[in-house]
Amino acid sequence: MAKKDREPGTRRGRRVLSGVLVVALLAGGGVAWQTGAAERWWHDLRADAGTPADPAAVAPPPEVDVPPVVVPDALAPTADGTAALDAGAVEQALSPLRSAALGRHVIAAVGPLEGTGYAYEAAEGAGVAIPASTTKLVTSTAALFLLGPEHTFATTTVLDASGTTPRLVLVGGGDPLLAREPNAAPTGATYDPHRADVRTLAKRTARSLKASGVTSVELGFDDSLFTGPQVHPTWKPDYIPEEINPVSALWVDEGRALPGQGPVADPALEATTAFAQALARRGIAVTGNPTRTTAPAGATEVGRVTSPTVAQIVQRLVEVSDNAAAEVLLRQAGIADSGDGSFTGGQAAVERVLTANGIDLRGSVLHDGSGLSRANRLAPGVLVDVLRLAASADHPQLRPLLAALPVAGYTGSLTDRMDLGPAAGRGRVRAKTGTLTGVTSLAGIAIDAQGHLLAFALMADKVKKDKALLARTTMDSAAAGLGACRC
Repeated sequence: MAKKDREPGTRRGRRVLSGVLVVALLAGGGVAWQTGAAERWWHDLRADAGTPADPAAVAPPPEVDVPPVVVPDALAPTADGTAALDAGAVEQALSPLRSAALGRHVIAAVGPLEGTGYAYEAAEGAGVAIPASTTKLVTSTAALFLLGPEHTFATTTVLDASGTTPRLVLVGGGDPLLAREPNAAPTGATYDPHRADVRTLAKRTARSLKASGVTSVELGFDDSLFTGPQVHPTWKPDYIPEEINPVSALWVDEGRALPGQGPVADPALEATTAFAQALARRGIAVTGNPTRTTAPAGATEVGRVTSPTVAQIVQRLVEVSDNAAAEVLLRQAGIADSGDGSFTGGQAAVERVLTANGIDLRGSVLHDGSGLSRANRLAPGVLVDVLRLAASADHPQLRPLLAALPVAGYTGSLTDRMDLGPAAGRGRVRAKTGTLTGVTSLAGIAIDAQGHLLAFALMADKVKKDKALLARTTMDSAAAGLGACRC
């Protein structure tokens, strides 16, 4: 999406997950459940305090007028993600999709979150459309599946003392959120993880070097973890640097320049320059200019900083639709799968993860991890099946994907959306947005008025330019209708 989008399972395990999801969804709508069971379920789901907090627990902003959700009993009802849905009721809820504002190519799929089949499937499952940023759900799933939610990425320094002047190499480990300095400015996201930074790495490195009697080094940098082009050939040229920067295994602030400077042509060199300046301030002289190199196999590690966990990265990238982080995770998935940290290796990994888990691609083709490519094609049923996989009791490592979904009317890319459709949809729908010129899409989960948990994907990719805002509002109304219906 462009920035302008601005362990075998048991039946009891599935019911626990459903209970968690109903609480998570309704929490956004102002419901306060007076029961410790739901809190314990959510704690168990999170596994430990380091996992991102659920954004649905954030209180709605005061300017949002949300009608209370009336629950007849003191305890929250167990949500049912397996019950068969009323196809007629689902179709009625989605009636806004028939609007001419969405253009002549609108496809969708809706089904029970933990069941099989679809209560509604436009184009009989054969249709594919440009997915835009809903692609990030697929990328995040592959990364969580292959790497695990607690995996982190290290940026290190290694020292080769075999020459006349010791040679220090800054080694990029593919940390998508590596920063120039600590305490980076807040992004406005509901959840913003603590980031590693090169200033802290310089401090740790300088301390280690001085302890070994080293006060002057030559400096190299190694960004060889990722291979292939840094910019996908199907991206529009004006996406750089407005939407994304050249993707690198070593960058700071996602390759963005400091204010007042031009675009960063070489993100790894920019990161190394920032590191060298911080190193000099710590009393380590750098002789000559930094050079691109490959870290010697026998070099000694002298400093290290580590990224947030994959779960935390997914939390943020899904909520705010972070193109750069998605592209880095795509390459990390490729490395975990086959050792190939390129666009091609990442997409091969995505395809293998989906097919290995029984997800029919239905003619889908993806070229990148962020959804910026207009050559991407995705069937809505694939997105529904990805959400079902994340909800499966057999794959608890994928649960962070559901926790990351923005809450309609409250968080992330849905903060100011779904305010014109059925009011009951706000707080009952969580979804990833997708927007490109002529494209609007939504994919996520909803709990209807009867407690049914639904997974849905709504896509339109022939929207006329002058209808873009109306199309987005229309699709929001359809998604909100799923939260309001008795399906």
